[in-house]
Parts: sequence; C-alpha cells; structure tokens
Amino acid sequence: MTNENRTGFYYGWVIVAVATLALVVSNGLSIGGIPVFYRSIREDLVASGAVAAENAESFIAFGASLTFLLSGLISPFAGWLIARFPLRNLMLAGCCILGSGLLLHANANSAGAVYAARILMGISLGFVGVLPCVVLVSNWFVGRRGTALGILLTGTSIGGVIIPPIATPLIERFGWRTAMMLVSLLIWLILAPLIMLLIRSRPETSDDLIEAGHRDEAADGYTFAEAIRTPVFWIFAFGAALIFYPIFVTSQQLILQAAKIGFSPWQSTFVLSGLFAVSVAGKFLFGFLSDKFPPVRVILFCTAIMFGSTFLLLNLNEVTAFVFLVPFGLGYGGAFVLIQRLVADIFGQRDYPKILGVITIGDTLGAVVGGMITGRLADIYGGDYTVGFYGVIAATGTALLLMIALNVHGSHPRETVNS
Repeated sequence: MTNENRTGFYYGWVIVAVATLALVVSNGLSIGGIPVFYRSIREDLVASGAVAAENAESFIAFGASLTFLLSGLISPFAGWLIARFPLRNLMLAGCCILGSGLLLHANANSAGAVYAARILMGISLGFVGVLPCVVLVSNWFVGRRGTALGILLTGTSIGGVIIPPIATPLIERFGWRTAMMLVSLLIWLILAPLIMLLIRSRPETSDDLIEAGHRDEAADGYTFAEAIRTPVFWIFAFGAALIFYPIFVTSQQLILQAAKIGFSPWQSTFVLSGLFAVSVAGKFLFGFLSDKFPPVRVILFCTAIMFGSTFLLLNLNEVTAFVFLVPFGLGYGGAFVLIQRLVADIFGQRDYPKILGVITIGDTLGAVVGGMITGRLADIYGGDYTVGFYGVIAATGTALLLMIALNVHGSHPRETVNS
C-alpha cells in the first residue's frame, strides 16, 4: 500500500508545485516575459546615447542571446554541483543571482551593464532553471515521472504567459526600470521563501520512498562516447538546434516586429503571452500523444506544423499574427518536450545527463545564432524583421528534413544505433 493510499497525500506533488513555480518565475523573468521590456529599454538607451540607433536591434538581440547562451554553457558545471550539494541551496543561490541580475539591469545606463545583467540572468538558470528542476522532480518520481515532468515543463511557458500582463501596466505607470525592480519581488518575496521552506532534494521517509517508486534501476543504454559515434545522434542534435532557432526568434523578437508594424504595447503583449499560452497546450497534448504513438512520429508532426506556420511571418498583421500563434505554439511546445524525451528513448539512461547536456548546448547555440542573425538583418533593414524571418523559415524547413531523416534512421533507434 502506498503512502498516497494511506494518507491521500504525497509530498512529491508539493515538490512539483514549487519546482514549476521556479520555472514560471526564473524563465519568465529571464527569457519568456522579459521581451515586454525591450521596446522601452531600446528607446531609453538610444535616447541617452548609450546605444547607437543603427545598432539598436542587434543590442537587444545580443543581450537576449547572452542569457540563453550562458544558460546552456553553465549547465555542465551546474550538473556537477547538483551531484555534490543540496538542491535547495543551489536553487536559493540561483534566486539570488537572478534577482541581482534584474536589479543590475534596472539600473543599467550602458550596453555593458545590460550585458552583464543578462549574463547573470543566464547563469541563474543553471541553478534555478530547467536542469535542477528536472533533476529535483525526477528524484521524487519514478513510476509517474513522465506525468510529473510534463506538469513541470509547462512552467517554462507559463512564465511567458503571466509575466507580460503583470509587467506591461507597471511599465506604463512607473517606467521600465521601476517595473523591473517590482517584478523582481516575485523572487525575493515568493519563490525564495518557498524554496527555503519546502524543497527537499529527495524522499527521506520510508513511506515517501515507497510512493516515489524508488528502486535500483539498471543503467541501460549507450555511453556518451558510443552515442556520438552514431549518425542518429548528429541528425537529432542538429535537428534540435535548428528547432530552437525559430523558438528563440519568435519568443524574443516577434514582439519587436509587432511594435514595428504598429501594434500597441498591449497587442504586442497578447502576441507574446499567446505564444507561450498555446505552447502550454502543446506540451500537454503532444506529451500525451507521445505515449500513444512513436515519439519520432510526434516530433516530426510538431516540426511540420511549425514549418507551415512560419510563412505567416512574412505578412504579419493583426490577423495573421494571432493565426500564426496556434500551429507554431502547439508545435513548439510539443517539440520542446519531445526533445527531452527522445534522448532517453534513443540512447537510454546510462549517460542521459551527459548526452542531454550536449544536446542542450547545441540547442543554445542554435537559438543564439538565430537571434543574432535575425537582429542583425533587422538593423540592416531599418528595424524590420521580415527579411530575418526568411532565416526562420529556412531553419525550420531544414529541421523538418532532419526529423524526416530521424524517422528513417530512428524509428527503431536501438537497432539503428547498434548497426
């Protein structure tokens, strides 16, 4: 009889709730929700002379890319620390780094100060972002790990849904600097105290261990060295990196194009929040479907609808912008979940953290390259992102071709890897 049957409550769900909140706040304030500040930041620093007008879009793109890049590069080091220190302590450190980064950003009067703040925000994600939260929840769940992780990963999108509507009126009333300091209170007054009071790294009581389903699990699968010698690894790695190219561009720079073509701040906010809201549904839907159908087929479908929708970016208006959100958001949410799952499905659990870590660095580089190319093209064309969106179409189309190849080579991944 499990602990849940005896008491009706399993503490692991408290862990899921706090970890999900951690992703809502950390991703929302560093990646998903921060774009609502971009227009005000750009106008302020251009007006003060800190940033040249002709480089304004590249300035925004580079700052966003720094956060994303550091979040990936810090992951191996954070993984090493996770194995040696209590997760609660590391998550609290992440809260301090993120909060400090936001305070620095709110007081930045130069491009260098903004970049330093964005670096701190990226580093914080190694300690209170996806990697530590996935490890934490996995420690508490075995038999229902997929369901728990599915709930957890919605936090990366929910932050992008709720932070913009919170920040937008604050920006309009108090200015972007005060607004940024105010939203940072979510870290200091809510997230950090909950982590301090409620987070435990793993089950400790016998009842919790039984409910968690902990048992000795054979470390099956392929070593990292074996995995990288297979064609499937490189097909999947490059495909995942190219999937993150359009994800990053649309989540960080679509709002700037919306402003360029005349959207009001609230309309732009709805576009950004809408993208993340639909991606939440995509994570639930395609995560569920991946238990019913071959996951390689599901990610192929996700990439296909992402690719089809990107053509709408070439003629953005009040109608096409919102039409774009539905197929792209669903596909992006599903692809995000499937990338995490397929690493284990294809290569097994033996070196899962190492293999996923390398895939994550590739995802990060794909996103950074996409953001930088798109921002630079926008500068060349006077702040218009349309030409940059051709790169989004090309990247997503190439990702689709690689997912087709993955289906050919990876339909029976174990046999393929062994061949």
